Amino acid sequence: MGTLVITESIKEELEHFLQKNKKTDLITAYLFFLAKKFNISPILYVRDKTIYQGQEDLLKRLEDQGKLWRETEIKIQTGPQGVNEQTKKVYICPFTGKVFGDNTHPNPQDAIYDWVSKCPENKERVGGLKVKRFFVSEDSDIIKNYIVKRKDPITKIVFSSVATGKLFNSKSAIIEDFLAHQLKSIPLTEVPNQNRFQIEEHFLAFIQKQLEEAKIASFVEALSPFEEFSSFLDLWLEEEKEEA
Repeated sequence: MGTLVITESIKEELEHFLQKNKKTDLITAYLFFLAKKFNISPILYVRDKTIYQGQEDLLKRLEDQGKLWRETEIKIQTGPQGVNEQTKKVYICPFTGKVFGDNTHPNPQDAIYDWVSKCPENKERVGGLKVKRFFVSEDSDIIKNYIVKRKDPITKIVFSSVATGKLFNSKSAIIEDFLAHQLKSIPLTEVPNQNRFQIEEHFLAFIQKQLEEAKIASFVEALSPFEEFSSFLDLWLEEEKEEA
């Protein structure tokens, strides 16, 4: 095994971390080092309660599996709509394009339920009853489509979020919303010991490989020439003796 190298910038960050957390154990310090060395920023995907190595890794997986967005066709009706420049959220009938805005109707969600349950164009049935399916969007670009007056009804391809079901005008808007509301950062130092969430299998394998005894020993050896870490090395050695 080659000699482990700790760069000056990582050494400074590690020293700052240890000075701030003086009772940090060896494994926690080593995990902090690994996060800096490999530029790891673990994230929890709240919906499936799984921790991934980073958001780029998760986004690629979800996109490859078709679990990030779906193309959806919406109708945009002619005539005046229940939407204006102050509207922040809309409820859309998928069969006619009828829309209710959060600021133009006292109970827009009740109104859309009532509308689709009676809509003549709604041919979808479950148990003999019309389905009460509708779209919801808070995307300003989607809402603008319903503000513009049109002579003829049109259809438009938009995107629905697999995570929330909400409509967005573009894939980038879905990703922006996804990153803001579906993910939670979690330090690598906290990942191995938590038991509330599962760890994605490839990320777990990476952690287990890095926590091999020889690699931890190499980390300790790399720190030993630096006087600023001597008190921590003594502490970890003492803890090791007590556990033996």
